[in-house]
Amino acid sequence: MESALTARDRVGVQDFVLLENFTSEAAFIENLRKRFKENLIYTYISSVLVSVNPYKELEIYTKQHMERYRGVNFYEVSPHIYAVSDNSYRSMRSERKDQCILISGESGAGKTEASKKILQYYAVTCPASLRVEEVRDRLLQSNPVLEAFGNAKTLRNDNSSRFGKYMDIQFDFRGAPVGGHILNYLLEKSRVVHQNHGERNFHIFYQLIDGGDEDLMRRLGLERNAQSYQYLVKGHCAKVSSINDRHDWKTVYKALTIIDFSSTDIEELLSIVASVLHLGNLQCSSDDDGNVVITGENQIRLLSRLLQVPGTVLREALSHKKIIAKGEELISPLNVEQAAYARDALAKAIYGRTFSWLVQKINKSLAHRDSTYSTRNRPNVIGLLDIYGFEVFQHNSFEQFCINYCNEKLQQLFIELTLKSEQEEYEAEGIAWEPVQYFNNKIICDLVEEKHKGIISILDEECLRPGDATDLTFLEKLEETVGKHPHFVTHKLADQKTRKTLVREEFRLLHYAGEVNYNVTGFLDKNNDLLFRNLKEAMCESGNEILQQCFERGELDDKKRPETAATQFKNSLAKLMEILMSKDPSYVRCIKPNDAKQPGRFDEVLIRHQVKYLGLMENLRVRRAGFAYRRKYEVFLQRYKSLCPETWPNWKGPPSEGVSTLVQHLGYKPEDYKLGRTKIFIRFPKTLFATEDAFELQKHTIATKIQAEWRGFHQRQKYQKIRSSAITIQSWWRGELGRRIARRRKNAALTIRRFIKGFIYRHKPRCPENEYFLDYVRYSFLMKLKRNLPKNVLDKSWPVPPPALSEASELLRDLNMQNMVQSYCKRITQEWKQQLEQKVVASEVFKDKKDNYPQSVPKLFVNTRIATSELNSKVLQLIQSEDIKYAVAVTKYDRNGYRPRARQLLVTPDSALIMEEAKLKQKIDYVDLSGISVSSLSDGLFVLHVPCEDNKKKHKVHDQAWERRHHRFHIRIRTDHFKIKEWTPVCGGSSTELQMMLPVRSE
Repeated sequence: MESALTARDRVGVQDFVLLENFTSEAAFIENLRKRFKENLIYTYISSVLVSVNPYKELEIYTKQHMERYRGVNFYEVSPHIYAVSDNSYRSMRSERKDQCILISGESGAGKTEASKKILQYYAVTCPASLRVEEVRDRLLQSNPVLEAFGNAKTLRNDNSSRFGKYMDIQFDFRGAPVGGHILNYLLEKSRVVHQNHGERNFHIFYQLIDGGDEDLMRRLGLERNAQSYQYLVKGHCAKVSSINDRHDWKTVYKALTIIDFSSTDIEELLSIVASVLHLGNLQCSSDDDGNVVITGENQIRLLSRLLQVPGTVLREALSHKKIIAKGEELISPLNVEQAAYARDALAKAIYGRTFSWLVQKINKSLAHRDSTYSTRNRPNVIGLLDIYGFEVFQHNSFEQFCINYCNEKLQQLFIELTLKSEQEEYEAEGIAWEPVQYFNNKIICDLVEEKHKGIISILDEECLRPGDATDLTFLEKLEETVGKHPHFVTHKLADQKTRKTLVREEFRLLHYAGEVNYNVTGFLDKNNDLLFRNLKEAMCESGNEILQQCFERGELDDKKRPETAATQFKNSLAKLMEILMSKDPSYVRCIKPNDAKQPGRFDEVLIRHQVKYLGLMENLRVRRAGFAYRRKYEVFLQRYKSLCPETWPNWKGPPSEGVSTLVQHLGYKPEDYKLGRTKIFIRFPKTLFATEDAFELQKHTIATKIQAEWRGFHQRQKYQKIRSSAITIQSWWRGELGRRIARRRKNAALTIRRFIKGFIYRHKPRCPENEYFLDYVRYSFLMKLKRNLPKNVLDKSWPVPPPALSEASELLRDLNMQNMVQSYCKRITQEWKQQLEQKVVASEVFKDKKDNYPQSVPKLFVNTRIATSELNSKVLQLIQSEDIKYAVAVTKYDRNGYRPRARQLLVTPDSALIMEEAKLKQKIDYVDLSGISVSSLSDGLFVLHVPCEDNKKKHKVHDQAWERRHHRFHIRIRTDHFKIKEWTPVCGGSSTELQMMLPVRSE
């Protein structure tokens, strides 16, 4: 807190204890207003946190803010809910003692949100594990579920808690949350069947109708319109613009799955919720005898299915009443009014017990399951109490009576613990305690809870006595018993002036927070909270597992009358007080700034009322009973030691003596302070403020001097720093270079040694001595192979592999050949492909059979064939129907002088024709051929032999390009174009290939 004292003029004081005029309520409220306008919603009263609801989102709840308050002294940072959370957590860890945080305030003041922020803080800042994450999720997700079933929109708050809640968060030895437990108090069940104008039923009804999917709505028999259900229209406020029921439904449904609710549990739970709505629509009429008749067979059938109770049993239970008198069972029919009461009582009982089951189910999912903890070594806990605030409405009934009684008990506890802790601190420090005047509300608590004389006892007695007891007889009994109590008054007992503010059915209690008028109408019914026996029996027959746990059969056999609602609440409050007394408490007091829920609006009248009933002024007076400020000697001396030459820069002696020296130098008067055993106590805030002002001035002066000296020192040291840095870098770099050279030499020596040893052991099986050498040999071979791979398919070279890689080498060689062949094939064009195909065929024919075969292989085939379309038309007319198989240009040599003559050779199936342009020069039938001769040289000459009788048929033919086309020509002959049946080789020819391929007729 000291770090923010300089800002006190702008935003007031962060701790009300430091107010000069601490007895003035106006000064108190003005400090609240000043901070509220600056969005500073938190202020301390010593360790008590006062929180004002801003009704808008503030950027003060981020993870960065959580880290800022984590592990920091309570007064070192500005007031915040996180500071209270962290202080309780650290106290629990360091002192190993249970803590509790009591959150109180009026409806709409932000109590529920405060408890959420505390849970979120622990979820983020505590140590984590898989189990812890699961517990955190369940702790956080229990809030939306409990809010859906236990909160409602009221005139003052859109999300008002209509039940009290105390939650224990369990922490293990590491400080991680490992479990939790929830206690609930006094659910406002009457809201199920009735709401005031402008209010709503519990959230879950509207969330289910607005957000449930179509299939679920069909199974539950529900409609989308909330106006269709009588239990939802009494407040005339089914829709609220500030509440998104559909979005909230998704949140609640997801939360149910996280906190271990099975699909069956959810289905049965929602069936119960839907059955309550359908019960409200159940219509009753009377017969001629005045007895009730349940109308609407479909409604009964639907309720029977949802509650899993036989329809006849349910109809009978809603229209008749079972009474057991002297061991005999009597069943009497109900009239319309009684049936309506029974229906509403059943709806309230079903919902109330289901809510209690829901809390127990959540507790099971939060239960600490670690078997390593025994009852003697149990986890520490931090309790969170989020309970209803003091309520004063136009019409106050039984619920408001119980709620305000609860606030009286909490106020009593608050004052007692505050006074006790303050007095203990003064006694521990040896400071004289000055008694503080405050209002002790024990007199009001006794008025409500005293045995035989208190209001609750009188109410129970009136509920249990025989005869015709009514709410008015209860009021009369109150007037007789407590009529003289100074804090109780009725219309009958009041003076003339007071009677004008009281009606005859009301009594007034003077609470610590002010006067409240309670209307006794409904007090007896709500206190009895009775459910007809036959309705209990019907619910015990339910097949719904939740209802079976809510309505146990053992309850029917218990003849003892159950405790009344008020007595149950009183006993649960007594247990709560015991729980809170056993823990170290921290307090959060929530204030609502206005009734319109508008941000920035500060209603002074409303806030003054809350300051009064929260007892904030009493708490401030207790805290300021003697001294406004107290700090440990070490903390005070550490902050202000610079103000005294004797304590600056360091004090060598005990801290108490240092503080004594310091305050004497500062001129403190004896009445301004006291020195305790471990702390200094300062009586007036102005003394502290003067000290703080002197500290700020001294800090500024010292800072200026230090800054000037530092600049000069910086200039002087600049060169030295640069030179020193350069030398350091240079020496480091030289050392690094030397280390690198040494490492390289060492690695080289190791490599050579391993290589030599491997060479020696190279012929032995693989072992540590030769593995490096063998790996290197393999590596060398592969790298050599990479550099010397064959470039084409004709290159047959291949490096010699080491023995260990022989098989791998062959595989690589095959793969390489396949790869080269594949690459070569991809580059072949269509024309080249045809050449190769012809070469392959020629190779099959001539390889190893022709002397000059190797010289002919590189030569390409040349197409010299004459197409039919290129022949002279007159030639075609001459040969007429003969089929031309082959035509080629040739040269004929005369027998005399061997004069060359250009001719065309046409080959048909039966003969060879020699043409000169368009003339047929000679026709040689194959049958007349006696042989074919070819030259042994490369001159391309060949001779067709015919019988000598016909001199005209003797000739020589010379083909100018014979060597280039003889393959094609021979291929044509081989395909049997000539159809010659007998063939013999030509004798005397030097070309073996031609001799074999050119057949002659046998002579």
